This record gives sequence, structure tokens and C-alpha cells, in this order.
Amino acid sequence: MRILQLTKKFPYPLNDGESIAVTFLAKALRDLGHEVSLLSMNTKKHFFDLGQLPSSFDHYQSIETSYLDNSVNYFNVLSNFFTSKSFHVDRFITEDFRQKLIKILEEGQFDMVLIETIILAPYIDVIRKHSKAIVAMRTHNVEHEIWAHIAANSKSLPKKIILNRASARLRKFELGAMNKVDLFVAIADSDLKKFQKLGLTKKSIVVPIGLDETLYNPANQSFERPMSLSFIGSLDWMPNVEGLNWFLETAWPRIAQASPDLEFHVAGKKTPNSLMNLKVPNVTFHGEVDNAPDFINGHSVMIVPLLSGSGIRAKIIEGMMLGKVIITTSLGLEGIEATHDTNILIADTPEEFVQHIQYCLNHPERLKEIGQEARDFALNHFSNLAIAQVLVDGVQGKEVVAENVASAR
Repeated sequence: MRILQLTKKFPYPLNDGESIAVTFLAKALRDLGHEVSLLSMNTKKHFFDLGQLPSSFDHYQSIETSYLDNSVNYFNVLSNFFTSKSFHVDRFITEDFRQKLIKILEEGQFDMVLIETIILAPYIDVIRKHSKAIVAMRTHNVEHEIWAHIAANSKSLPKKIILNRASARLRKFELGAMNKVDLFVAIADSDLKKFQKLGLTKKSIVVPIGLDETLYNPANQSFERPMSLSFIGSLDWMPNVEGLNWFLETAWPRIAQASPDLEFHVAGKKTPNSLMNLKVPNVTFHGEVDNAPDFINGHSVMIVPLLSGSGIRAKIIEGMMLGKVIITTSLGLEGIEATHDTNILIADTPEEFVQHIQYCLNHPERLKEIGQEARDFALNHFSNLAIAQVLVDGVQGKEVVAENVASAR
């Protein structure tokens, strides 16, 4: 097939779940013999100089970008508040992207246009008008649900009002967009069920995040050193900041008091100054790191204290692929059918985080065992080639092979 992939941010570097999901799917499709082209917004917030792309980023037949200044300021937030439009979607409607999309569609014959994220659904009509390609859309989250969670957890009444209003508009948009495509692609079973409950009737499949196992080599030396904790995630994404702050405020003081030699290392792009300047005992803020797998490999236990969000957490899959012990919330584990106390540890309260971390400290022999189980699970469930084949079968109208589904979940 000839495939055109549309994204709202350039999918490199691979330092967030969206970039990882987009890139590894495109790589796998190429490896399966398909031709993939990319049209991506290159936003001011996540701008990337294509001249800095490594030679290994060679899986696209062609790459086209459209610059977008999607800065958020008080004026445009306030202006949108008095309209009926979704602020989250409206920011990504641009004439330059539309014109470049038309040009690409008219110059090439595509079998499928894959829209990565429902935020780009406003361009479906353009695709229909200028191409006969199958239109597939992969949703990386149930977007309105994220903002509803954040609103519910907010302690500020004005912020709660604004976020609830934004969530309601986003929900209305998602309900109107989800049945406009030929194939609806969810990134997690749990997300697909939520969309179906909301009224999704189109043909649908689950295509989660897949990883190339050859790029994830566990370093077991971390289990031979004194135990340390890590956190890694985009810290310009509100759910990550919310969860990290919650962990530092509610669980870490007790952990640090009980285990004064235990270190906690935090990494993430666009770490806010409020965190970088935070003086917390035995917590080191690294900011953005050059190599996420290397950072994860340096510590035996990864903390993912997520309170809001949906979809699949790519960093959990990466941590499991690298054979680390992951401690996360039930929400963080959505879309990943791992088993507590076998290949992952689940903590939904500060007390449970304290308890599980103390268990890890008291039973160092278990860490490597849980880590190996985690890697085996990731290898069996998140193979990027098997996951890409599920998408191909869904587009071509074939019955999805049971073994592929098992490998992709």
C-alpha cells in the first residue's frame, strides 16, 4: 500500500508517547513492504529542525512539514471561551497545512490516509474531496476524558470551570468526528470501548504502541547497584506534571524519611522551573535527557504516578521492554494487561507507593525477576511488526488474525 500519515507534531525526537507510536508504526509498515509518506505540522511548541534528523530516520518515502505557531496565551484562551469551538482543536486548523495536504493528495495516489489523533479530524473533508484513499484515524487518547480528569483533580475553582468547559466542547467534537472515517483505530481496548459507548459505529480495530525490540537492550547492572527510582515523561503534558507533583507531595516525604539513602531521578523535556528549582531531599531533576532508554536503564525501578489520561503510556512499555520494575497507578496501566506482583506493581494511593517501594528495598532479589517478567510481557504483546500487520489487515478488509491481535495487545 501507499500510505500518507498525518501528524500534529513532528514525530522526532522520540521523547514522548505520540512520537514513539507514530514513528515505530511507520517503521514497521515500511518493513512490511509498504510505502509511507509523512505530512506533519511542525509547531512552535515542539519545533524540530529537520536538518538534525539522524540517518536512521529513513523509513518515510517523503516528508513534508507545515509550520504552526500554536502558542497558548491569555487572549486566545479568553477569546475561545466565549465561542462554541473546541480550543484544543481550533489551534490546529491552518490554511498552510490544508494547502499542502491538497497538493500531496493531488500529486500522489494513496491507498490509505492515516490520521494520527482525532485533533486532525477537521481535515477529513479535504481528504475526501481530493483522494479516493481509505481514511483511517488512530486516536492516542480519549481526549476530552483527560481534561475532565484534570478538572476534577484541580483545586482552583476558575481553572476547574475553564477545564470543564474545554472538556465538554472537546467531547462534543470527538462525538461528531469519530464516525466520519472508514476505519477507526484505537490505541487501547479500553479506549475503544469508551468510544463505542459514546456512539462509535464505524469499523474499528485496536492498534497500540509497538516498539522495535532491537533498540531496547536491558542493562542489568542497575540491579547490582543500590536501588534507585526514576521518572521520565514529557513535563509540558499536564497529566505528567499533576501526577509527579502528587507523588512528591504525598508519598515521597514518607519514603525519604524511611529510606534516607534512596535516590529519585526525574527526567523530562520542558521541565518547568517550578520543578527544576524544587528543593526536595534526594530528588534530582535532570531536565531533558539525550537518550531515554539509557536513562531508564540507569535505575532499577520506574515510577509512573498517573492520575489523569487515557490511551497507553509509552514510557511504561519502554520500561518493561528494558526489564525494569514499574510501579504505576491502575489508570497508568490502562491498555496494558500486565499482572500485579508478576510483571508490574500497582499503587493507587500514597500508602501503596510507600509500601511497594519498601517491598522493593527489602527484597532486592525480586527486582530482577519482576524486570525479566516485564520484558517477556513487552516482547510478547508490543511487537511493532505484529501491531502494524493488524492495521494492514483492518484496512484491507481481512479478518484480523487472532495471533496478531494477541501479539498486539
